[in-house]
Order: sequence, then C-alpha cells, then structure tokens
Amino acid sequence: MDIIKNAPLYTVSEFSNSIKKIVEENFQYIRIKGEISRPSFPQSGHIYFNLKDQNGFISAVIWKYNSFRSPLKPEEGLEVICSGKITTFSGQSKYQIIVDKIELEGEGALLKLLEERKKKLSSRGFFDEKFKKDIPFLPNNIAVITSPSGAVIEDILYILKERFPINVYIWPVSVQGENASNEISKAIQGFNDERFKNNNNYNKPDVIIIARGGGSLEDLWCFNDEEIVRSIFESEIPIISAIGHETDTTLTDLVSDYRAPTPTAAAEKSVPVYKDLKFKIENLSSRLNYAINNKLNSNNKTLKTFKPILSHLEQLMVIKSQMLDIISKDFNFNFRNFIYEKNNDLNH
Repeated sequence: MDIIKNAPLYTVSEFSNSIKKIVEENFQYIRIKGEISRPSFPQSGHIYFNLKDQNGFISAVIWKYNSFRSPLKPEEGLEVICSGKITTFSGQSKYQIIVDKIELEGEGALLKLLEERKKKLSSRGFFDEKFKKDIPFLPNNIAVITSPSGAVIEDILYILKERFPINVYIWPVSVQGENASNEISKAIQGFNDERFKNNNNYNKPDVIIIARGGGSLEDLWCFNDEEIVRSIFESEIPIISAIGHETDTTLTDLVSDYRAPTPTAAAEKSVPVYKDLKFKIENLSSRLNYAINNKLNSNNKTLKTFKPILSHLEQLMVIKSQMLDIISKDFNFNFRNFIYEKNNDLNH
C-alpha cells in the first residue's frame, strides 16, 4: 500500500508531456524501414499513413510544408525508408514519426509496383492503339506542360521558333514530387476545359506536349501516376509525351498519342520545317502552273485543228435543220396513214 501511496501523481497532460519528452530525447532523428499502409491525403495538405512490417506498425505524418520535398507520393504497399523525428500524439495516446524524407527501400520494389499498375491499366484499355489520336500536321496553337524553368522549356521554344514560329501556351507545373501528378492532371484538364475553349482571348491548342528532362526511376515516378494516365486518356486534344531520355519509359508515354524520345523530338514532331514546307509548296505550285499551261497549249492546238470545220458550222446547221423538217413531215404523214389503217381494221 505504501508503494501505491508514494507513487507519483500526474495529470493526463503532465504524463503525456513526460512521455513525449522521454521519446523525443532518446530518438531525436531516426530512419525506419517498412511498407506503406493506408495512406490518406486530407484537404489540409498533410499526408498520413502507417509504416508496417510482419509484427507491427507505426503511424507516420508528412506535414504540408514538407510534402513537396519528397519525389515519391506515398502509395499502398510501397517499401520505403522514412527519415524523421519520433514524437507522441497525446490526442490518441500514440507515438508517430514526423517524416522529412522518403526513400525507396530498393528500386526493385518500385519496378514491381510499376509492373502491377501497368498490367491493371492495360487490362482497362488505356494503352490500346485504337484509342490514340492523330497528331495534326500543322497546328494553329501548341500547349506545353512542363517546369517553367530549366533547359526543357528553352529547348522546346527554340525548336518551335526555328522550325515554324507558332503560338505557344505554357502551363507551368512541378515535374517531380508529391504534388506533380495533381498539377499535371489539372493542366491537361484545363486545356480541355470548355471555359478555355470558349475564351475569346485564346484559341484552344491543337496538340499538347508534356515534357521533362531525364532522371532516375524515382525522379520520374509521378509520370506513372494513375491520375495522369486517366487525364491523358480522356483528353480530346492529342498529346505528345517527352519524359526523360529515350531509354526511360513511363505510363504517361504508353497512354499518350505519340511518344517522343526527348523534349526536342517532341517539338520537332509537333510542327513541320517552315522553309521546307514553303519550298515544297512553291515546287508544287510551279509544277501545277506548268501542267495547266501544257494542257491549255494542247487544247489550243486541238481547237485550231477543228477551226475550219467550225467556220462552216452555220451551213451545217442549216442542212441538218432541213433534214429534220423533211423527216418530221414524212413522220406526220406516215403516222396519220398508220392510224387510218388501224382504224379501218378496228371497224372491220
């Protein structure tokens, strides 16, 4: 009984704070390996999920201001290593890790997830050739969805200017990190939106280029997001993808109407070369004029051949008219005789 009486007395808040202090002082910054489970993305912008293994789990949270730093969007079943600080949450009497960084536990886990997602979306017809739209030969307007800074946008604008100066709309987005897939999807939907089409200050783009420079599988992971795949598939405007290098293949490449190996190649695919096109038109115009003149000369020679005959056309018409009068007279006479004879036969 004395032990019980002498035990320290805490309020709930005091005890929670004591536990919090002990945990935070002993585990200041750690790395925990596990499988992501039950990720959630509330309106607050924070990200909540569990890290689990065969025998237990720990709650994890990424605060909104840290979410953009992670190139990976937490997904169910993804094997990761989370770095951060351990703390307690007195509201639910539990401890959790405040995550600053997420790393892949191994690239093999990400490749496995990619293959599973590819099979799922392929079974739904997202990658079928029959749904792909043709890229227009000479668009009036081009839209580019990419990062507003860096070599990619500069290369695309330079190629378009050199090949065929044209009106370009740029929708700036993140091309890496947790928010990238949502921003890119909204950009695709925005260009397809009726409000954009009906805006008198803009003409809807005839083709969209989605571009990003090279990177690791982890860097390009947002372009494997199902949200982007669905937005591209539902787009009425043809889409050219130019993600990473030629050896990089994302689900965005598979669902797009045309896959370019590089951003530069995407720009080259979207417009012809103005000088080449002008030369071809001038050459065809010259050939057409030559053919027309040749035909006119040929017809003129034919006309000259028939000119002597045409000079006697009036005389020919008179003769033919006279013959017609004779035939008509004979026809009337013979027809009346025929009727007379048949009438006699009938009376008989």
